[in-house]
Amino acid sequence: MHIDVAARVFYIVLMTNNTTPSDPDRLLQATLSHAAFDGWTDEMVRRAGADAGLSTGATLLAAPRGALDLIAHWSRQMDQQMRETLAAADLKSMKIRQRVTFAVQVRLDAIGPHEEAARRARARLMLHDAAGLGAELIWATSDAIWSGLNDPSTDFNWYSKRAILSAVYTSSLAVWLNDETPDKTKAKAFLDRRIENVMAFEKAKASWRKLTADLPDPAQILSGLRYGGRRRA
Repeated sequence: MHIDVAARVFYIVLMTNNTTPSDPDRLLQATLSHAAFDGWTDEMVRRAGADAGLSTGATLLAAPRGALDLIAHWSRQMDQQMRETLAAADLKSMKIRQRVTFAVQVRLDAIGPHEEAARRARARLMLHDAAGLGAELIWATSDAIWSGLNDPSTDFNWYSKRAILSAVYTSSLAVWLNDETPDKTKAKAFLDRRIENVMAFEKAKASWRKLTADLPDPAQILSGLRYGGRRRA
């Protein structure tokens, strides 16, 4: 009995301190080197699985949809890496424009040496069977950025900020992957311009809200016309 308890304790401690990468992580790391040359295909995933020491069944469990699951896993992994960097950064010392620029750049930096794999992943997500996933991942990244910046927005503003940033990130990613200048000079300048446009839009939106604060709500007017001034149940 004593041995059995000791074995259970050892197992719990071992699992708690286990730093072995998960099967999806192992598969992804093997995939990144292949994807740069072979693209994101299911055949490539099978070869990467063999390189990672995974059985055919384990590879299928790690990525049921093949390459698309691994692209999604990579994107979420980079989102998490960005969150951790933002959590450790001194965001309070930055203005909002600097925070957003910093966050987007951190997310782009997370691609690291795998730019060719990222180019091919971007091309794969443009195909008709992956369009929905591509939009979902871009939205998730934009949400991760605003959440990491502790943005307090609610209601329509919550959606509009993420929609605008999604467009900024998408265009910045394309420029980033095509920029061969030292330190990504062109891409960073492009990002600065896009963020400046966003900030100008936000200022205009805030001014419009102030100007129209005392005006009747159009939704209430239309509701009154539709329901004859009666309150809806």
